[in-house]
Amino acid sequence: MKIKGIEPVLPSSDIERDIKWFNEHTGFKYSFGDNMYSGISRDGVCIHLQRHANNVEDPLLGGSVIKIFVEDIKPWFEEFVERKTIQPEKLRMNTPWGTHEFGFYDLNKNAIFIVQDA
Repeated sequence: MKIKGIEPVLPSSDIERDIKWFNEHTGFKYSFGDNMYSGISRDGVCIHLQRHANNVEDPLLGGSVIKIFVEDIKPWFEEFVERKTIQPEKLRMNTPWGTHEFGFYDLNKNAIFIVQDA
């Protein structure tokens, strides 16, 4: 047995809006789906977006956290500063848990971290 991969599913209140935001701010581009469930991808990594109505029967919740591990954080950091996704002071080098990383929130309050093992 072998795990082939894992793809996070983030809650979204507006799939079209979020696809545009991810494209502009992270470089993830539309891969498949519709206005209820879609996928965005970059470099062979896919993130799924699932629409929630944000009401009692179908709460948005938010607060999901994903970490995207990369080989070299420097070019990612520079790109995300240029895209204005993050501010330059967001890069954390040599964390106590052995990583270099930066993070940000999407429009639904989901936390996304770009991480390099130190």
